Amino acid sequence: MDRFDAMQAFARVVETGSFTKAADTLHMSKTTVTQLVQQLEARLRVKLLNRTTRKVNVTADGAAYYERVVRLLADMDDAETSLSQASIAPRGRLRVDVPAPFASIILAPALPDFYARYPDIQLDLGVSDRMIDLIDENVDCVVRGGELRDQSLVARPIGDLQLGVYAAPSYLARTGIPLHPSDLGDPKYSLIGYRWARSGKPFPISMQQGEDTDEIRIQGRYALTVDDGNAFLAAGIAGMGVLWLPRYMATEPVARKALVPLLEDWRMPTMPMYAAYRPNRHVSAKLRVFVDWVVGLMKALDH
Repeated sequence: MDRFDAMQAFARVVETGSFTKAADTLHMSKTTVTQLVQQLEARLRVKLLNRTTRKVNVTADGAAYYERVVRLLADMDDAETSLSQASIAPRGRLRVDVPAPFASIILAPALPDFYARYPDIQLDLGVSDRMIDLIDENVDCVVRGGELRDQSLVARPIGDLQLGVYAAPSYLARTGIPLHPSDLGDPKYSLIGYRWARSGKPFPISMQQGEDTDEIRIQGRYALTVDDGNAFLAAGIAGMGVLWLPRYMATEPVARKALVPLLEDWRMPTMPMYAAYRPNRHVSAKLRVFVDWVVGLMKALDH
């Protein structure tokens, strides 16, 4: 029995609550994972897990052992990183998931710079706007906007997105230009809503003029709601209604007159962006340099 593999298999079963999910994330067979845990229990002469046909629960002894195993695995990873000088030249596979517009507009065009700096890092890039289970899907880091609801994760703020209100010229030719946020409550206007993954409801929008005026929450009829940023933008350009976008998404459509900025005397709260990852006493060098690099991309948006 390889004790390292056995401890890693046991830890992943505890984290995923399933031998099948643990096997998938470790790229092993379920039989191999099961045998490793059984051999570990035999060596320790302690029952670590309670198994039923439906779920796996950690025993009291298993929970105590898990805490020590996690620390030990982290120390081993840190030792290997130091010996291989990965802190100087980070290397290895890094699995990240980012929103679709962020990937296509900001991240992907800048990747040549990232690979020039860190040629030994292999990025496995997932592109989605949905919620990600980092353990089940074996993802190292996600980049998301809004507030972090999963308190089990560590979130590092990476910047704030400026938002604005926009519509296509073809749409405004039919409806006229709104002059006040309350105008969007008129039945002649339709809104395009971004459906927030956490609630399944459109992202709430409010606007403010000056420092001392009350905040006005935009009310109106939703003609369409979507849960993908690229589809959200495409619907606005197609003239489906009024929408609010991070300004980095609107820059190119506004430049080619596919979208028109509205209510420019009003401002919207910024949207915080963060990189989230599993808690660990040691953040790997490859994850650390990737997040630092993304922070730099976000800073460049403000210039």
